[in-house]
This record gives sequence, structure tokens and C-alpha cells, in this order.
Amino acid sequence: MQHTEHRAMRRVLRREMAGTIGLLTDEDDFTAMRRYRTFTFDDHTTYLHQVEDLLRTLAAQGSHTTVALFDPQEFADFCADSGLEPDAPTSRTRFTAELAATGPTVPYEGQPLAELVPNLIDEAVRRATWQYATTVLAHLGACASCGEDIGRAAFAQASRLLTRILDTASPGHRHLVCSVSAAPETLVAALHADEDPDGTTRLDETEALEFTSVLALGIATHSAGGLVMRTTAPDMTDRVYGWRLRGERLEPLTAGEVFDAYCTDIESGDLVSPESGVDYCAPPDLGIDGDPRGHTHGDGPHA
Repeated sequence: MQHTEHRAMRRVLRREMAGTIGLLTDEDDFTAMRRYRTFTFDDHTTYLHQVEDLLRTLAAQGSHTTVALFDPQEFADFCADSGLEPDAPTSRTRFTAELAATGPTVPYEGQPLAELVPNLIDEAVRRATWQYATTVLAHLGACASCGEDIGRAAFAQASRLLTRILDTASPGHRHLVCSVSAAPETLVAALHADEDPDGTTRLDETEALEFTSVLALGIATHSAGGLVMRTTAPDMTDRVYGWRLRGERLEPLTAGEVFDAYCTDIESGDLVSPESGVDYCAPPDLGIDGDPRGHTHGDGPHA
């Protein structure tokens, strides 16, 4: 009787233990792992099916599982730094545990891998974008003319601009996208904002931090960039607004410029058919100039 009770308690504990699975989403990454003798899979498609079956089984047992992006090169570096043998299941387990704490993860909630994998990759890109932006901002140093930390001042300016945009936006759901030209590729951040009945704006804090950091990077380095916002509300036509990043301020685009920006494919430059029921509008001037003390941090890029 006591043994049965102990088994029941262990089952309860297992249900309350969170787990993480490191996923090789890319076939090239999967191929790279095949050089290890203890990695026994030989077909990426079969591997993905097996992972999906495992996730379903764990969910059926009441377990909470997150999926992390497993990168073979990061794994090799982790093993080298930790003195671990890479060709060992225990090393992969330890690396996956590290990913659970520090890497991009997505919770498994019954969604198919065809939906989970793109979300996981998007999360990894978001994390890498934020890390790059914050690293650059942290290493810009002090302004030669005023001594102020350039990255910190740019982040404060970006926060003011974002707050002003949300304060002056039409009621409803707001979807914002900020893009900044940077080497080796353009940085993009997105932010969703909803408005409660009492007028309070609700933001995801992580999204807001990432968005503000990318905008701050453009401000601090005087990079080319822009910001587009789409507002959606019941019984109202969707509206799209846009601004061009100029130094430390956002310059309103005309309605025609907003249309061109929103209806042009970023990669090919080809025109995209405009959506029906969408108004392309010139936004109000935000009324926020550059540095509040009346000077800018230099005349060109600081990166």
C-alpha cells in the first residue's frame, strides 16, 4: 500500500517538473550533429516526427515542456568552455539545460511543429537583435561635447518617442514596426500595444525593451531607419502611419510616403497590392526634437 502511494506521489511530482527539449530546426544543423557517434538519428524529417510525438506524449501526461533552439556551433563552444566531451548524451543534456535558462524558448501547448518552429526561430532572431543592439549601445561611450553616455541618452530619447507615439495614437490595437539599417543587415523590431477601456495602454515589457533598444541604436548611430504603426479598432477603418528616422527625431511621412513604404516589398522593392479598407495617413508631428538640451551627440555615426 505504501509503495503504491509513493509511486502515485512520484507521478504527481513528474507532472509538476518542467522540461526542455533542444530542437534542431535546420537540416544543416541536424547534419552537423550527425558527426557525433552518440547522436543516433540519420534523417531530419524522421527526427522532427519523433520530437513531435514526444511532445504530445509529455503533454498528455500533464508535463509542461518548452522547446529551445539547439545550435551545433554553440554546443561545441559550450563543451570546449566547460571541458565536456561533445560526443555524449549527458553533454547535450547539460547544454539544453543551459538553453532553458539563457536561450530563446517557446512553450509547447499542443501546436504542430510547423507552427512552433517558425515561432522559435522568430524568438531567436528577436533575442539576437536585442543582444546586438544593447551591446552596441553599451560600447558607444561618452559624447565628446557633453560627456553624457551616448547609448543611455539615445535609449531615453527612444523611450520618449515611443511614449509620445502611443499617447497620440488612435484608440484600439496598435502594431508598430521599427527598422534600422545596420551592418551586416537591417535590424527589425515589432511591438504590439492594446488599450484598455479606461485608456491604459498594455505592452509586453520584453517587446517594448527590444523595440526601444533598436530605435535607440538608430538614434545613437544616426542610421537610416523608420517606424510604421497600424491601428485597428472595432467598426473603424485600419489606419497606417509612418515616420522617418532623422538623427534623434522621427520625421512624419506624408500619406503618399506611408503608402509607398507599406506597399513595397522590403527585399525585392516591388510594389505590393494595397489592402482594401485601409487608410494610409500622415501622422501628427510628435513635437519631440533631438536632445532636450538642444544639441546632438555628434554629426555622424558613433558605432
